Amino acid sequence: MPGPRREQRRRSELALFLRSRRARISPDDVGMPPGLRRRTPGLRREEVAQLAGVGVTWYTWLEQGRPINASPQVLDAVARTLRLAPAEREHLYRLADTPLPPPASDEDPQALPQDIRAILDSLDPLPAALVNARSDLLSHNATFGALVPCLVSATAHARNSVWFSFTAPPPCNPVVHTDELIAEHAAIFRYRYSQHLGEPGWREFVHDLCAASPDFARLWARQNVSQPRPCNKVFRYAGIGDIATRSTNLELSAQPGTRIVVYTPIDDASRAGIAWIREHPEAANPPHDH
Repeated sequence: MPGPRREQRRRSELALFLRSRRARISPDDVGMPPGLRRRTPGLRREEVAQLAGVGVTWYTWLEQGRPINASPQVLDAVARTLRLAPAEREHLYRLADTPLPPPASDEDPQALPQDIRAILDSLDPLPAALVNARSDLLSHNATFGALVPCLVSATAHARNSVWFSFTAPPPCNPVVHTDELIAEHAAIFRYRYSQHLGEPGWREFVHDLCAASPDFARLWARQNVSQPRPCNKVFRYAGIGDIATRSTNLELSAQPGTRIVVYTPIDDASRAGIAWIREHPEAANPPHDH
């Protein structure tokens, strides 16, 4: 059966990876005496277990590819002991079939690499935003902020394009909604969700959004799945008219799951509308009596 064979391959890859990472660290690197008659390159298994604070038998079984479960706390201890880089730590979690924990709460998602910030700004006058796999808004350029002011000014919990699509009151949401559009939102989100099964942040998000939006709860229950793709999105403002755009996702290889979403006007009238919004950002602000 393909399931057991795939599982065995995963455990074999985990065993090979751990042994290779252990072999590159010498006792001197971690302040341990080299000892006599050392034949093992790098650290011994019992030394890794000691430094990580885990049982020698458990670590031996992990490195032998036996079918055992590993908690995030233990994997992090092993990752620190083996001095894994961020990509290697993520690789360890995937091979161990354990959901990668979310970043620590004190990590600032707005602390962007300078090149990403420069790309966002250079895309002006095209509206552009940086989002993560869950569609949390991480950053944006000035035109995007002028186009969707309610989204960029929302609380951290609600600064998410999926959440915004389903919960923002009509005066705050300039996007022209159709049943097909929101259905596609839910189906694409399920596609991304399937890549993060078991992660508490994703489960809580779905639970909260189902409670906040009957439309999302209904569509989520359908179990429809759709791959992300470019799509047309129309923004409508009183006194300005419709701004028709084509949204395109640009995935960042250096930050898996993170993407830049760019909105390109599809006609001259829409291009002029974006220019007007840039010059008069107050025109996109919702009325204060909603």
